[in-house]
Amino acid sequence: MNVLLSIKPKYVDKIVQSIKKYEFRKIIFKNKSPWRVYIYCSSPVKKIVGYFTIETIIEDHPYNLWETCKDHSGISKEDFFTYFEDREKGYAIKIDKIDIFKNPVEPNEYFDNFIPPQSYKYLEVDLLSS
Repeated sequence: MNVLLSIKPKYVDKIVQSIKKYEFRKIIFKNKSPWRVYIYCSSPVKKIVGYFTIETIIEDHPYNLWETCKDHSGISKEDFFTYFEDREKGYAIKIDKIDIFKNPVEPNEYFDNFIPPQSYKYLEVDLLSS
C-alpha cells in the first residue's frame, strides 16, 4: 500500500535539499508501513513530484516532537507550534530515501476527478509501475 501526502512547495524544496528530514502530521495513516509516500506538491505546482520511504514514525506530544526533531524539521518553531496548536499528539514521519521524478506526474493522468488530500490518501496504484 502506498499513500499520497500534500506538501507545500516550500517544504518539498527543503525535503529535496535534505534540510527537512521529518514530515509532520496531526493525523497519520492507519497502515504505518506503506511502501512509498508519494509527494503531491500543492499549489501552484499541483503535481506529484516524487516519493520517499519511511525510516520511522514518531508519535508524541508536539513539545516532545519539537525537541526530538527541531534540528532537521525544516520548519520554524513558530510555524510548527501554530500547526500543532491545541493538539495533545502529533506525528513526525522520518524520511528515509527520497526519489524526485525527472518529470513530475499530472495527477489527473492517474485519478479521475483528482482532489488533493487534506491529510493523506491511500493509493491503489503504484505510480512507478504504471
